[in-house]
Amino acid sequence: MDGQQWLAERFAEHRGHLRAVAYRMLGSLSEADDALQEAWLRADRAHTAEVRNLAGWLTTIVARVCLNMLRSRAHRQEEPLDTQAADPLLGPAAGNPEAEVEMADSVGVALLVVLDRLSPAERVAFVLHDLFAVPFEEIAPLLERSPEATRQLASRARRRVKGAPAPHREPGRTREIVEAFLSATRGQDFRALITLLHPEVTLRADAAVMLTAAPVTVQGAEAVAKGAMAAMQRARFTGPALLDGAVGLVMAAQGRLRVALTFTVDDGLITAIDVVAEPERLGLLDVAVPG
Repeated sequence: MDGQQWLAERFAEHRGHLRAVAYRMLGSLSEADDALQEAWLRADRAHTAEVRNLAGWLTTIVARVCLNMLRSRAHRQEEPLDTQAADPLLGPAAGNPEAEVEMADSVGVALLVVLDRLSPAERVAFVLHDLFAVPFEEIAPLLERSPEATRQLASRARRRVKGAPAPHREPGRTREIVEAFLSATRGQDFRALITLLHPEVTLRADAAVMLTAAPVTVQGAEAVAKGAMAAMQRARFTGPALLDGAVGLVMAAQGRLRVALTFTVDDGLITAIDVVAEPERLGLLDVAVPG
């Protein structure tokens, strides 16, 4: 077996791990696969005779490619073409939507949203260290920083990821209700959804949600339940998140926040739902991963 064939087989063995790293770095399966292809080309041109930790070496190559892609994305200030969709409730029009949804669910939609809001250096430091246990001493050269500076990057990212619950709230109970809402709407369980809603519940959606000329308001448990089920049936990439410290839902195709739902809960019932899709309002939301 020649050296190139040996390296190709080792790369294939580690492909699952490398794809997981790239996906968390980039938030897109298609971009993650592009990163792996570029990483393979770089690895194939390199000399591996002195490489002692092949998995770590390949991880570093993938991370470097992803870092370059993140920096290029930040410089352009634009989104990948396959994340653009006319309807904010829908995911990407291209690629493999089902695989994207499955991967997003396994990682956590809220985590992908927070990662997307980090700087490229913060994202690399956090993903490699906190999610894949790569030592700071190995990450630092990649970022051209000292290990201590790299540690601080990861620490800042960690605080953003964890966030903090809002005072005077019951995050545990509210999360149960929000997750029950998500389960009922996804499962089209009208009866279960009605039991979560106050009879006089109000749903408010800004104009960007339904692409209307003005915000939309719906009142009453039955009307809200029917509207929520119709919308959530076609919504993808949805999961719980802390929104300004309170448990809500985020819809985020490939990690890009599209829609946020905030809930007002009193005495165990949802009394109000606010649906936000206007980019300016989404940008003001503090998003974190629920504990």
